[in-house]
Amino acid sequence: MATSFFTLTSPLPGLLAQAAPDYTKPVSSLSPKYFELLEQNSHIIYPLVAILTLVLIAAGILQAWRTQDLDGLQKNEFKKAIVNELRSNIAGLPGDVLAKAVGLDRLKTNRLLEQMQQDGMIVSHTNSQRLTVWRIRGASPEASPRRF
Repeated sequence: MATSFFTLTSPLPGLLAQAAPDYTKPVSSLSPKYFELLEQNSHIIYPLVAILTLVLIAAGILQAWRTQDLDGLQKNEFKKAIVNELRSNIAGLPGDVLAKAVGLDRLKTNRLLEQMQQDGMIVSHTNSQRLTVWRIRGASPEASPRRF
């Protein structure tokens, strides 16, 4: 009845020996073939990366150039048209209505209106419908601070 330790565990080393050859090391991006590909084609890859970078920079410059703000003469013409429109409507007009009347994009019109307000040409107030109304400064009595 005496059994040895080696007779009970003898099939175990055989199983481990059989499983080991099936294992293969995974291929990683650090394999020599990857670096060899880059080194052998570096005369193609790096100039392509440089050209792509220059194209992206040029596209960014052209995009910014096309969306450039109005020049000074156009700004003055649109400001004059806004002032004339506001003079014809003394109570004031919302920015969207002014943009349609002047024929300018709504965002550019609002930017011009804010510049004109900073210059002191026009004033704005928000009505009960949460709509900003623009009017000429001095066209109607402005609200003065109340003194009690």
